[in-house]
Amino acid sequence: MKPRRTRRRRRRVEFLQGTLDSTSEINHARLFDTTLRDGEQSPRTSFSYDDKREIATALDAMGTHVIEAGFPVNSTAEFEAVRDIAESTSTTVCGLARVVDDDIEAALDSGVEMVHLFASTSDVQIEDSMHSTRSAVLERSVDAVDRVADAGVSVMFSPMDATRTDESFLIDVIEGVSDAGADWINIPDTCGVATPGRFNALIETVCAHTDARVDMHTHDDFGLATANALSGFEAGGAQAQVSVNGIGERAGNAAYEEVVMALESLYDVSTGIDTTQLMELSRLIEAKSDIPVPANKPVVGANAFAHESGIHAAGVIENAETFEPGVMTPEMVGASRELVLGKHTGQHSVRERLRSAGFEPTDDQVSEITARVKATGANDERVTDETLRRFARELDVSTEQVRVN
Repeated sequence: MKPRRTRRRRRRVEFLQGTLDSTSEINHARLFDTTLRDGEQSPRTSFSYDDKREIATALDAMGTHVIEAGFPVNSTAEFEAVRDIAESTSTTVCGLARVVDDDIEAALDSGVEMVHLFASTSDVQIEDSMHSTRSAVLERSVDAVDRVADAGVSVMFSPMDATRTDESFLIDVIEGVSDAGADWINIPDTCGVATPGRFNALIETVCAHTDARVDMHTHDDFGLATANALSGFEAGGAQAQVSVNGIGERAGNAAYEEVVMALESLYDVSTGIDTTQLMELSRLIEAKSDIPVPANKPVVGANAFAHESGIHAAGVIENAETFEPGVMTPEMVGASRELVLGKHTGQHSVRERLRSAGFEPTDDQVSEITARVKATGANDERVTDETLRRFARELDVSTEQVRVN
């Protein structure tokens, strides 16, 4: 039996008035990470054995509830990586399997605590991908769930392409696999066509037709993956499948860092995840996947806590909550705040940066240096700390004097 990990409870941030007044929509939420499975299916991305072990160790240390380590039947190397992750981590490790005997045997042999079974349920996939029929899909799905349940392993079942599946057939499948012993029903928005309102209604319907716990797997083809995952939680879902930096098939999945911080900061739900490691985790995945994190990426992008505009920077210098969410600080995600110098910079930011660099500028000097910073930025040139120091030296700005008692 795996040892239980002690998770640190951090101090909550006080909520501000406005849209945050009510935070009762979600009471509990779990995170199922699929970075090592769906994330690795990103075009031109491949994780080595060592990469997988390193990523799994980081996810485990943060308190991730489930790690989908891979698709054991895919290759010998994949099987070994899944097996070793299952043996070496303290969280629940999951292996993917089609409703095919060889897949199920490989997943069970790998020693995972959960087997994630899936079968297409939309007519377009049944007919043109699986070349099967609805009745055959239902029968094979029920038999597969029954086999894994009999093996004493937790079972998750996914009706793939659920959001493009005829609802009456979807309910038939859900009820069938639930009766066969499914512990979890995952609802995949496989092609990213769901909208928050429609997905909310679908999850409510699914919850009404199963005693299993409901999980959501949302894709980002229309930029709605995180919103749909949160909507699923509001409708009664217990867990969302996410990937770090949102990597995955096509436009990717709901982003681990976005879903976690929205739950923690907007819904006031304690996920048990150590959010202070999010930035470090993001950079790890960026390096291993070779998929750059956009500067404007929520939570972990280089600009997430950066300010250039004079009005914004002046406000943040006075009180960070003026132009940041307040309920999410850079410290909460392992990041730091940055005052960026450029075309839009104001005098407050320049004065603050000069003082941090050890200078004691006069008001006139701040004004002149600010003008130089703006002009440099307008010429599409980067203004660095060295640039600022050069401006200060050229104007003979005095430096702080060390006081001797």
